Amino acid sequence: MGTPLVIAKKTSDAAQQIVLHSEFANRHGLIAGATGTGKTVTLKVLAENFSRIGVPVFLADAKGDVSSIAKAGSSNPKFDERIASLGIESIPFAASPTVFWDLFGEQGHPIRTTVSEIGPLLMAQILNLNDTQEGVLSAVYRIADDQGLLLIDFKDLKAMLTYVSENAAELKAEYGNLSPASLGAIQRNLLALGDQGGDKFFGEPSLDILDFIQNDEKGLGYINLLAADKLMNTPKLYATFLLWMLSELFEKLPEVGDLDKPKLVFFFDEAHLLFDNASPALQEKIKQVIRLIRSKGVGIYFITQSPLDIPEDVLGQLGNRVQHALRAFTPKDQKAVKTAADTFRANPEFKVDEVITQLAVGEALISCLDEQGTPQIVERGMVMPPYSSFSPITIEERRTLMQQSIIAGVYEQEVDRDSAYEMLQRKITESAQQQQAQAEARAQAEQQQALAKEQEKLAKQQAKEEEKAAAARAKLTQDVIGTFAKSAARTLGGSTGQKLVRGLLGSLFGKR
Repeated sequence: MGTPLVIAKKTSDAAQQIVLHSEFANRHGLIAGATGTGKTVTLKVLAENFSRIGVPVFLADAKGDVSSIAKAGSSNPKFDERIASLGIESIPFAASPTVFWDLFGEQGHPIRTTVSEIGPLLMAQILNLNDTQEGVLSAVYRIADDQGLLLIDFKDLKAMLTYVSENAAELKAEYGNLSPASLGAIQRNLLALGDQGGDKFFGEPSLDILDFIQNDEKGLGYINLLAADKLMNTPKLYATFLLWMLSELFEKLPEVGDLDKPKLVFFFDEAHLLFDNASPALQEKIKQVIRLIRSKGVGIYFITQSPLDIPEDVLGQLGNRVQHALRAFTPKDQKAVKTAADTFRANPEFKVDEVITQLAVGEALISCLDEQGTPQIVERGMVMPPYSSFSPITIEERRTLMQQSIIAGVYEQEVDRDSAYEMLQRKITESAQQQQAQAEARAQAEQQQALAKEQEKLAKQQAKEEEKAAAARAKLTQDVIGTFAKSAARTLGGSTGQKLVRGLLGSLFGKR
């Protein structure tokens, strides 16, 4: 059997405790209420209770005040008055074992994942892309996978987008139309996210989600505290990052069925950010993860101002509920009050919708699952005080705890291994070298061709000149022969020629 966790005492009778049974803590829960009504204290009380029974916890510190959970509390007149009203003599003040995390690596150990690991659906959510742009981004991921290009950090994704943009015509036949407008929008949104510091989330070493599920030497569950005050400036990144962690837990943890206590309890503060402007496809994925992750031994607790922030089909899966005061000044507020009241199993002793607006600070309407897993009748109760301090820890105290952490030094040094950026740079270099070699070969061929033409021209010119010279020599020879012939003819036609003729022909002529 599980362990009953005392989270409050009935307002009408402090002797009666309101408990949450650990075996049903993975049935998820809700902590709701207006600002300043006590949600943070309730969150701390639940987290401390889980830690004490050996259940690790993850929670985000949106305002910086939850860091006080790492420091033991102390007495003061106001606190003593509060515990006296609850019939408690004293509180065993104690700090909870805490591991500090920070996406920016400033107030905790850095958390990173790779662009490939987070996938196109969640990346599209972070970048606030429309359906068309999301489709193009999915194609970019597919091209990277098919070509064996690892997408690890921002520069990898930027290089991949540039590569796809420059080769869109060749890739179109296999991957469809890769619109330049969509690729440009993705690149612009990527730059904007980088300017907000979101690029620090992507890289290696990437987070091993199982590092969240650890216990200290006393068997207490570690409270993994995410510094989210700066992260809240980029709410899309905050919500998507927490959703990514849930999906990682879902993928990596084995099915365990019902346990005496959860393997991990996950608190999702500012829960409305998870569902605001999420695409229908992503909303369906979120609901699926919430519905199925309980079988992995993980309980999810949403913290928000109004139950209206949670979709109805998700709200219906939250078995453990703590509702602090709500205001009912506007029609929307009144609707929120009615919605909250309708989610509880009615108590005949009071009207829930009226009591919600009358609750004091630290008081709440509480309904948890009983020993049979059935929602209990809603009770009005005062939340128990935490064992830890109400004052946030100092920078020095945080630094000391980080140095003593079980994962100190594991994630601090970023690793930049060979990935898409470097591979594409080599492709560009090799292509440039190949083009240069081809250009040089063409130039050499053209040079040789020009030289051959020049030699041919010279040969033709030489042959022509030789032909002219031969013709000139022939003419000269002919002229010489002609001259000799004419001279001979003239000589034969003179007296010498006659004598010669006569002498040659015999004395006949000489005798004439």
